[in-house]
Amino acid sequence: MKSLSDILGPVHQELIKVTDYLESIKRTEDQCLAKVFDNGLIKGGKQIRPSLVLLASKYHNYDLDSIIPMAASIELLHMATLVHDDVIDNSSIRHGRPSVNNIRGNKLAVLLGDFLLSKAGEICAGTDNLRVTKLFTRTMAMMAIGELNQISDAFNPEQTQERYLDRIYKKTASMFVLATESGAILSQAPEMSIEILREYGYNFGMAFQIIDDIMDIQGTEKQLGKPVGSDLDHGILTLPTLLIQEHYGKDNPIKKYLENRGGPKEKERVIDIIHNSAVIQECYNIAGSYCVKACQNINQLPHNSCTDALRELAFYIVRSDV
Repeated sequence: MKSLSDILGPVHQELIKVTDYLESIKRTEDQCLAKVFDNGLIKGGKQIRPSLVLLASKYHNYDLDSIIPMAASIELLHMATLVHDDVIDNSSIRHGRPSVNNIRGNKLAVLLGDFLLSKAGEICAGTDNLRVTKLFTRTMAMMAIGELNQISDAFNPEQTQERYLDRIYKKTASMFVLATESGAILSQAPEMSIEILREYGYNFGMAFQIIDDIMDIQGTEKQLGKPVGSDLDHGILTLPTLLIQEHYGKDNPIKKYLENRGGPKEKERVIDIIHNSAVIQECYNIAGSYCVKACQNINQLPHNSCTDALRELAFYIVRSDV
């Protein structure tokens, strides 16, 4: 199986430019902010979202003057959501390192997240493309609604798959749609290509989040950089737990866990039940079906190395802890 760096080979040099662009923001902003940036927000990461902007823009008019800033703005948007999510969830660890709120406190973390959001919007607006700017702001609003829905549904045993899929679209897949659709728009692609790449972003994002939810149950604390079963800790039902609910009917361990706000022992029992069922494979199958949908029309795009990269990237995520 190809490594992620091999798959993203067609945009390797441009990803370096995106990282340099982000580093330049850190150097030119307030020194207090620069110290927070040094927590490791910019360094590391797999850069999936900016990679998709770059890949989606390579089919038509590849203008780095707008594409690099757009890719950077989406990465800043992603960083902002991570900082805010850690505050909301009271998380002390992010990717195996102390979170910003753990080191600097919630007040500073919220302000940093706000700065990242505003900076991302400023950079996006700098592309001078009204359609992309509107898409960016709609995506921000959608992500906020998704987070609100998740909070309001917490510890509610009546959550449904339909509600779950709508939530992960808003919270996660919408940013992948923003990445692929904005890349296509900024490259002046025809509407058919924009729609194909938008659909790719949607289906890729849905698969990406389902895999992330599987790993929350199946992974190790070392792999996840956070405790296993964190979603259960916050009363969030994901695809694995929703499928267990369906299999057990009304008298099921998930419902009891949520209603009683169970502790570590009860959570461990739920995870054991999932591990000893066919649910994980069902989830992989569903994620795989989204990957198939993501790729079903990309052959209609002008063929280049990016088409292969998009296809390989889609199926990479269902075989790897992304």
